[in-house]
Parts: sequence; structure tokens; C-alpha cells
Amino acid sequence: MKILHFSDVHIGVESYGTIDEETGLSSRLGDFLKTFDELVDFALDNTVDLVLFAGDAYKNRDPSQTHQREFAKRIARITDSGIPVFLLVGNHDIPHISTRATALEIFPTLSVPYVTVGDTLRTYNIDTSSGPIQIIAVPWIRRSAFLAREETRSLNIEQINQEIQTRATNLILKEIDSLDKSIPCILTGHLSLNTAITSSEQSMLLGRDPILMQSTIGDSRLDYVALGHIHKHQVLSYSPYVVYSGSLERVDFGEEKDTKGFCVIDLDPSKSPGERLKEFHFQTVDARRFVTIEVSIKNGEDPTEKIVAEISKQNIDDAIVRIKVNIPEDMESLLRESDIRDSLSNAKFITPVVKDIERSRRNRLGNTSVETLTTQEVLESYFDITNVDPGRKKVLMNYADNLINEQEFDN
Repeated sequence: MKILHFSDVHIGVESYGTIDEETGLSSRLGDFLKTFDELVDFALDNTVDLVLFAGDAYKNRDPSQTHQREFAKRIARITDSGIPVFLLVGNHDIPHISTRATALEIFPTLSVPYVTVGDTLRTYNIDTSSGPIQIIAVPWIRRSAFLAREETRSLNIEQINQEIQTRATNLILKEIDSLDKSIPCILTGHLSLNTAITSSEQSMLLGRDPILMQSTIGDSRLDYVALGHIHKHQVLSYSPYVVYSGSLERVDFGEEKDTKGFCVIDLDPSKSPGERLKEFHFQTVDARRFVTIEVSIKNGEDPTEKIVAEISKQNIDDAIVRIKVNIPEDMESLLRESDIRDSLSNAKFITPVVKDIERSRRNRLGNTSVETLTTQEVLESYFDITNVDPGRKKVLMNYADNLINEQEFDN
């Protein structure tokens, strides 16, 4: 039984893109659909038995008709070949108001054949060409589904998340206990695990997201655990395999070094639970490359020439490129940004040059207007003024970058 596992398509992300004059659509839409098409082609060419999507079809909870059409077209290509598709509901698929429909609800509403939407924490039974399979679905944990408003009034966010974790864990274990051991079983979840690593290489922090323990879902009675929500592909366990497939396309520079793709597994239904996984394979896709070029300028050097020389050493063809330059304050005026952009003509998209200006250290911002500084620059100045240890400062700045990037992505 061959199964394809993917997640976090995020159709609608338009960061670092341009508008096509003929279609009026973002060039980034083309990037996201291209990798999605690679997945669909693979599924059809290799005759998989089941396609399992672990959540987040779109960038936001209210996708445009165009984005819905493009997602549905690709799902239809799969189901038209008689391959069942399981769609798990992720946090970007759920409206803020619980009474509104999810972004994936259109499929069961129209009774689309071969499509099952996992919008409730329960076990679904799916028939495939290689026999039946059980799928325990753990859609995005919405607080209101686990706790009544009255129950949260006296709790802080950490206590709320702990209570949700306890209740979700009990429900998951109940579903595992009820499994038919003679039939293969996969658990799929759109969630954060305590052992997960984000694309910026930082462990998940306890915050707005309820975080489940890996021990909860890494049960030996399961044949595979297919996860979504974290964009970085990672295998967290091998018995059973607990896997984040990662996103198909890079969303921002935090994912620059990530390999993008989807997972393919092969199960032997005749084996016992925990022994059915025959093969696991991560299939890469041709995602848009992100390239950061960092240059440090010293006194006496021509900043533009040094940056252009560094660009010539990099493969920037069709990439989204960011230049980060560390430069003394009195040399900033020597930067010729037009020349720098000319040297990047082969790039797909160029972000504004990020300048880290070396200013004289002072115990205040002086005459510098706060409005001219980025959030990161203001925060870094605060750490300098308060004499924060350099090692701790680096860790805190990394956390700040994660939070700021997440907020920009959500917006």
C-alpha cells in the first residue's frame, strides 16, 4: 500500500513576488502551484494508493475563488484517477468564528468522490485499491472545541494549553485503543510536537500553540504518523516513523536552507502493527531558491565593488535574493544600490538591501529617529544599552526574528 504524505501548501502567499500584467496574478502563485503539480504528477505516475494531506491548503482562512479553484483542480486530477485523498484541516483552513465553514468544507458539501475531509478528532476508515486503512485525524486544535469559555477565565495561556494538551492526549489514546489491529493505521495531525524544530533551527516555544508530547502519538500500534504545521521536513522517530513532511515551497528566508518535498511510504497490510512499514522515502521538489548574500565592509574598501564581487560568486539565477551588508556609518553614502541591482539582473526577485550600520555605541539613540529603525534594530539597541550578554543577545534576537516573521506571514 503506497501512500503519499504532504502538507502546508499555503496557496496565496505572495511575498517576494511580482504581478503578471496579463493574468493579474502573483508570480509566487506560480511557484506554489508548480511544486504542487510535481506532487500530483508523481502520484499519478507511481500509482499511489492514497494521498494524505496534513493541513494548511491556503495562506489564510478566507482564500480567493482563484486560489480555491487551483487547489481543487489538482485534487481533482488525483481523484479522477480513482486515488482517494484525505484532507486534514489545519489552522490556516479554520475560520476565526466556529460557526463558519472551513476552507476545505466545500469538498464534502459537494460530495466530491474519493475525497475525505478530516475536521474532527476521530478515526476515519478509507478504502484504497490495496485494501482498507484507518486514519486517526487530529485537525488543528481549536481552543473552543476543548474548553468552554467559563473554564478559561481563571487560567493563563500556559495553563490553558496544558489543559488542552491533557484533553487532546486522552482523546488520541482513546482512538488508538479502539483500532482494529488487523487493518493498517496512520495518525495524521496538524500540530506542534515538543520535539519539533522550526526552519530557523530553534526548538518550539510554549506560547499560543498547544504543544503535544511526541510520546502521545509515537505509539507502537501505529504504522506511521503524518504531520503538518511545521514547515521544516524532519523525521522525529523511526518506531513508528513520526514525520513532518514540511511545506512544498519556501515561504520566506527562514526556510532558505530547507529541502522541500513530500513523503512516500509503502505499507505491507499483511504484517502486524508496528511491522508494516516497508519503505520510507522523501521526494524533493524544485522549489524556488532563496539566496542570502552577506558582506562585511571595512574602512578603505569600495562597498559597491565588494558586494558586486561577492554576488558574482553566487548562483542567483531565478532565485529570490537578499543582500545583507555590514557597513560603517560613514561609508553608507558610498553604496551605489543601482549598480548592485544591475549585478542581480539574473535573479527572479530582489529584496531591498538590508544594511547593518555600525554606529558609535551610545547609551541612548541620540538624534536617531525611532521611525527610521526596524523592529530588530530597536531591540538590538536596547540589548546593547542594557549590556545583555552577547550569547544571550544572539538567542533572543533569533527568537524575535521568528516571532516577527510569523506575524508578517500571518498578515
